Amino acid sequence: MRDLTLILASTPKMGIGLSNALPWPTTLKKEMAYFARVTKRAPSPSVQNAVVMGRKTWDSIPPRFRPLPDRINIVISRSISTIEKKEDKAIWAGSLEKALQWVDTEGEGQVGRVFVIGGAEIYKAALGLKEARRVLLTRVEREWECDVFFPIKLEEDGEGGWKRVGQEQMDEWVGEEVPRGRQVEKEGTEEETGYEFEMWERVD
Repeated sequence: MRDLTLILASTPKMGIGLSNALPWPTTLKKEMAYFARVTKRAPSPSVQNAVVMGRKTWDSIPPRFRPLPDRINIVISRSISTIEKKEDKAIWAGSLEKALQWVDTEGEGQVGRVFVIGGAEIYKAALGLKEARRVLLTRVEREWECDVFFPIKLEEDGEGGWKRVGQEQMDEWVGEEVPRGRQVEKEGTEEETGYEFEMWERVD
């Protein structure tokens, strides 16, 4: 199987969701635009990247934005016994393993990079695979109430097996000069939210 990249935004304590939605109350438009650029940027014009998600994550996307455009959407649902392409134009699979089998067989020649975009169970399943090579993390600086958390801590003194890479290395992999340091949205308002873009790689 090809490499997997997990992409997410989290609070300092790795909270990623509340009631099947993002935990922060304001939409982080520049952060969402970064997510869209990165996940759309395929290695060649002849392929599209795949975004793999659980059913709850799929359901949390407003219907008018589904499927996420210019990407192959793959949805994991236990209710699916085989791999199906539904009228919603997404590929549906019963497990992450089956989804990745589709990528390496029927998706051969169609799929560029493979991104895992949530939720927590799908992230956990992906982290259990040696193919999960990197995490693109947007670290939101404030804590918000959360009921869903990313399965591992990504900190310099956190769980072993992962290291944060430098800015130039992140720029090269992402394909753009990623904004440095603290980014701010809704600056000067009660909803002001700061965050930083990071990339972590698995240490073999």
